[in-house]
Amino acid sequence: MNFVRLLGVAAAMSLLAACSTPQERAAEAQEGASKAQESVAKRRLELVDQYQACIKEAGGNQQKAAACDSYLKAADALK
Repeated sequence: MNFVRLLGVAAAMSLLAACSTPQERAAEAQEGASKAQESVAKRRLELVDQYQACIKEAGGNQQKAAACDSYLKAADALK
């Protein structure tokens, strides 16, 4: 009987030791948030690059240049 009780206590302690602490969960959440923020920043840069290429391709044509504004608006929306 003592052996079963000792085994139960050891199993409970093992489970408690394996659980993550609130600090670990917060650090993982922070890491995920920073990765998401980095992804958004990269996408904004891509949109700005596409906008600049579009403006360059449009030259002096105002209609084509106006069509390029969608890239700029999309980049602004990601702020």
